[in-house]
Amino acid sequence: MKLPIVAAAALAAMSFPALAATVAGVEMPAPHPACPAVDTYWGLKVEDPYRCLENLADAGVQAYMKAQASAAEKVLGRIPGRARLLERIQELDAEVPAVVADVNRDRQGNLFYEKRLASDNQFKLYMRRGFDGAEKVLVDPEVLAKATGKPHAIGAHSNSRDGRRVAYSVSAGGAEIGTLHLIDTETGKEVMPPIDRIRGGGANWLDDGKGFFYSRLAADWEKRPRAERFLDNTVYLRRLDDPSTDVAVFGPTVHPELKLARSDGAGVSVLSDQPLALAIVDHGVSRYRSLYVSDKAALLAGKPVWRKVFDQSAQVSHVTAHKGWAYVRSAKDAPRYKILRLALPQADFSKAEELVPAGAEVITAIAAAPEGLYFTRRDGAAKKLFRLAHDAAAGTGPQAIKLPFEGNVALADVDADIPGAVLQLSGWTRAGRYYFLGARDAEPRVLELAPAGKFDTLPGVMAREVKVRSHDGVEVPVSIISRSDIKLDGKNPALLYGYAAYGIVEEPALSVRALAWLEKGGVLVYCHARGGGMLGDEWHKAGHKTTKFNTWRDGIATAEWLIANGYTSGSRLSVYGGSAGGIFVGRVVTERPDLFASAVIGVGNLDQIRSETRANGAGNIPEYGTVKIAEEFHALRNNSTYEHIKPGAAYPALMFEHGVNDTRVDVWMSTKAGTRFAAARPETKPVLMRLEYDAGHGVGSTRIQAQQRTADRWAFFLWHAGMPGFQPPQP
Repeated sequence: MKLPIVAAAALAAMSFPALAATVAGVEMPAPHPACPAVDTYWGLKVEDPYRCLENLADAGVQAYMKAQASAAEKVLGRIPGRARLLERIQELDAEVPAVVADVNRDRQGNLFYEKRLASDNQFKLYMRRGFDGAEKVLVDPEVLAKATGKPHAIGAHSNSRDGRRVAYSVSAGGAEIGTLHLIDTETGKEVMPPIDRIRGGGANWLDDGKGFFYSRLAADWEKRPRAERFLDNTVYLRRLDDPSTDVAVFGPTVHPELKLARSDGAGVSVLSDQPLALAIVDHGVSRYRSLYVSDKAALLAGKPVWRKVFDQSAQVSHVTAHKGWAYVRSAKDAPRYKILRLALPQADFSKAEELVPAGAEVITAIAAAPEGLYFTRRDGAAKKLFRLAHDAAAGTGPQAIKLPFEGNVALADVDADIPGAVLQLSGWTRAGRYYFLGARDAEPRVLELAPAGKFDTLPGVMAREVKVRSHDGVEVPVSIISRSDIKLDGKNPALLYGYAAYGIVEEPALSVRALAWLEKGGVLVYCHARGGGMLGDEWHKAGHKTTKFNTWRDGIATAEWLIANGYTSGSRLSVYGGSAGGIFVGRVVTERPDLFASAVIGVGNLDQIRSETRANGAGNIPEYGTVKIAEEFHALRNNSTYEHIKPGAAYPALMFEHGVNDTRVDVWMSTKAGTRFAAARPETKPVLMRLEYDAGHGVGSTRIQAQQRTADRWAFFLWHAGMPGFQPPQP
């Protein structure tokens, strides 16, 4: 981690109290002086002792953050094995010829994808003429990085169906808010001025390639109060022959008659074989979407009239359409999902037909291609792939597709107008690769977008799937990755990972960097706690809002099981999670600090009561709840790490990782919690705040940033697990 130079005068001007502790021979800044604020919710007064740290514009707050970041950098640099660990991570990365992401096709069979070679620091955008043809670089964000001195990253890309143009978004410093660009794929030149106020997204192209739909932040977003900055997003139609007159076609302020929430967003597209346009509405982070339709001609004329097909009560999370049918994945009366279809253009949800009924396995994704509907089902951690013809009668059995190995299968690129499917396959001990399944193929073939690597399959590594009984008797799926020769003697350093939010699943996938941890005798443990989606919609609902406590209690049960079964001990067990996973880590640590030697929280949501005051807060209410509802407020308080930090408690060693440019979870979440921990605890184990000034939530980080972050985290864990070679010299 390289901290920007801080003016000595700025730090000297601060009147910090006397230094509170020395860690690894480094004098740590004292915790920030308390600056309490008191709020009353439902008759209960809640004190926030470090509210002032939310004011990132304050010079004193900035100086405090930079002092903490500088101290953390010095401490991590004094861990003896850290430099060699970083070297090993870089050696392993160098053995990966290339990493490929986000593969798309056009009608001519050309491929568009992002790729990072072993020699690259960031992903570049490529185009390949046919599956086996020559490739060329279309966009290299390193050029922008060199010109500006700030790391840049591609956020999303989408090609026109004729392959003539590609739209892509790019942002700096991990902020995920940037500009949308359009280039000609033949010349590589930009064909219109960039569009600003783009938050991560790309474009939905018109069928003829002469325009696209895109979503944009409000014009005054930067001047708004913090909690309103990401509200009122609008979808526009841009015509390439008249790029100066974009037309607003969907959004809360565009169609007030639809009574959309200000945090609602949408993806608008047109169907090539129907006189319809679709608006699939996201209600913040809710898994349940709404669907509206309009006459296509009216939309293209800039005057859509939207009709609601269904709202969130239908419990639909996926929508796809082709050949007179719209298909939806619904959890209504089907906790592990079912597939329905609606005849088009009528789109009458009251007449929806059940195509694939719910069963014991979880239906995880659907996507329509010309030859039929593709869908995946989960059986434990592994998935299966199926294809069902569009003209199949309800109840007709789908065709099972044979996969080369067991693990995760993702529908990477399935287009309603382009035959076949691009798949991404991976496993706990198998590197992810892209495959192509032809319209009539029984099994997929590898897309040679990157050469085979030395560690595509990890030697001497095994994965176990177990179930752990939680506090209420519910069995929680847990995946354990270790060397094959592991001894269950309680001496292994183990890393427990948890996320468990939004119905997201930690899919079987391999990072070759994991070898650096496994080579140290380490064990990797993934707790598929409630709040995630391992067992479907019911599993998600069992760990969100007022049931969120199950998430971290599942984590506690998993830690106890690992210790009881000899995988590790309380003196060698670490716990890590990021973003929403901060709830998992923060609450297992505050509830059962005795189970862990150390914990790292990355970009964590740690102050649940203040969560909805963030710019990204309103959209997350469907997952966490709101202080405006009494029952949900009490749940937020119960799940808030910040509220459960107890003075004098013997917490494990703690490190908070955060990119200062984070637009999803504000950096003050980490600095407030870190400061409260540092002020409350006995001076036994450190509290480090590892803050990066050229990073955000993690998206868009360069390879070097990710390597350094991983090395620091694992060195911190190995230090506090007492592993030889990682103990800093005593002062």
